[in-house]
Amino acid sequence: MSCMDEQTSPVRVRLAMPGDAGKLAGFNRAMAMETESKLLPEELIQAGVDAVFAAENRGFYVVAESGKEVVGALLVTFEWSDWRNGFFWWIQSVYVVPPFRQRGIYRRLYEFLIEQARSENNVCGFRLYVERNNTVAQAVYHNLGMRETDYLMFEQSLAAGEGGQLE
Repeated sequence: MSCMDEQTSPVRVRLAMPGDAGKLAGFNRAMAMETESKLLPEELIQAGVDAVFAAENRGFYVVAESGKEVVGALLVTFEWSDWRNGFFWWIQSVYVVPPFRQRGIYRRLYEFLIEQARSENNVCGFRLYVERNNTVAQAVYHNLGMRETDYLMFEQSLAAGEGGQLE
C-alpha cells in the first residue's frame, strides 16, 4: 500500500500494545528533534516506552492506524487530585507523522480518550502542556474544548547533565 493509499484509508484508534513500542520510541525521538532539536539516545527512549508497558500505573499509550500503519500516538499518565478525588489524565508525547497532520488524527485520539475516561469512575479531567510558540497545537487543543489555565509550570531536573552536575 502506498503512502497515498494509507492517507485515504479509514483511521482506527486503539490502545497501544507492547508490539507498538518500537514505533512509539521512534515517534518520541522524532518529536524531540522536531520540537527541541534534541537527539535522544535510542536505548533510553526505548527503555522509557517499555517501562510504560511493564507497569500499568505509569500510564498507557493510544495509537491511530491508517491501514496497518501507526500514524499517530499519545501517552496518558496519571495525576491524583485530592481536591477532586479523582485522576487527571496528562496527555503527553503527542505525535502524528507529517503526511497525516492536519487531518483530524489528534481529534480522533482525543475523542477516544474521552470515551475511555467516561468508562472509568475516577477521571476528573485532562491536562497537557504545550510549548508557548506552538500556536498550531494550541489552536487544536482550544478547538477541542481545552482551556489555558492560570498556572505556570516549573521544573527541576534531577538528571545528570554535562560534567555530572544536576540540571
